[in-house]
Amino acid sequence: MKKYYYDFHIHSCLSPCADDENTPFNIAGMAKLCGLDMIALTDHNSCKNCPAFFKACENYGIIPIAGAEVTTAEDIHVICLFENPESALEFDSELQSHRTLIENRTDIFGNQYIYGEDDSITDTDKYYLSVATDLSLDEMPVLVSKFGGVCYPAHIDRQANGIISVLGTFPDIPEFKIAEINDKDKVEEYTEKYALQDKLIIISSDAHYLTGIKDKENYIELDAESGGNEIRHALFEKLRKL
Repeated sequence: MKKYYYDFHIHSCLSPCADDENTPFNIAGMAKLCGLDMIALTDHNSCKNCPAFFKACENYGIIPIAGAEVTTAEDIHVICLFENPESALEFDSELQSHRTLIENRTDIFGNQYIYGEDDSITDTDKYYLSVATDLSLDEMPVLVSKFGGVCYPAHIDRQANGIISVLGTFPDIPEFKIAEINDKDKVEEYTEKYALQDKLIIISSDAHYLTGIKDKENYIELDAESGGNEIRHALFEKLRKL
């Protein structure tokens, strides 16, 4: 088993609340400086920057994970991770039919840039991404697994859009075997208070700025020694078997 240092919750400039400097290549470069081995791109309700993100990470020797942070109908944030950008884009195509289409006001909410593999802007998303979808919390695991992915509640220790702040508890149904905590100092408190002993706790940054990406600290142990595809596959094998 080998330790791989990660950050599985990072936003690019496609997310309206993220800094415009969070281009795929800048994110990958910062992750390299932070000493990370693998990182996930999790923009709000979209996977459209994942292909450019994969190219950028490969350029810096970082293992990329494709993903999105979906807002459920209950206004709960859920991290969705996929093994490859193709599966993520298939999920993204399905996700679009569940979005609430409100035209984005860049002067209020910020830009929503889609990037190409040369780290240049190729398009924008016309509709504001940080709006709840019509997908219920119960529907999320079923939909994500349809595309070979895994999902789990994001930043359960936060008031805004956290599953505990919205529901008042960590529910038994749907059954999530993974939970994300933003502040590592709260892991013990939340594990005891909400009986999370059987959950894999993921600690990630929810970085909206390059300076928010976490340094080499949190890791996951995998039975894989080399090759980005092999390591990424080992990660998903582990997460799916929980």
